[in-house]
Amino acid sequence: MYLEIVSPEATLFAGEVESVTVPGINGEFQMLKDHAPIVSLLQKGQVKVDGNVVIDELYKDKFSKDPSGKTVLPITSGTVEIKDNKVIVLAD
Repeated sequence: MYLEIVSPEATLFAGEVESVTVPGINGEFQMLKDHAPIVSLLQKGQVKVDGNVVIDELYKDKFSKDPSGKTVLPITSGTVEIKDNKVIVLAD
C-alpha cells in the first residue's frame, strides 16, 4: 500500500510500505493492504511504519527505528485516512 506522511512543513515520507500503525484517539491500530476505508483522529504517540522505508536526508532526524526494525515518527496529534490502499497521515 502507499503511504504519505505530511506535516505542516512538508511531505516527510511518500512510498510503498507493508503496514502502518498509528495512535488513534481510541487506541493504537494497524492498517494493512486492503484495509477498509477509515478516517480517524490521532493523539500523541508514534506512527510506526513497516517495509522498505527510505527517508529523505532533510527529514531523517525526525524518524528513528524501534527494536523490531520499524521506522518510527513521534507525533503530538493529527488525522489519518485510508482508502483504496492509500494511507495519508497528517501529523503535527
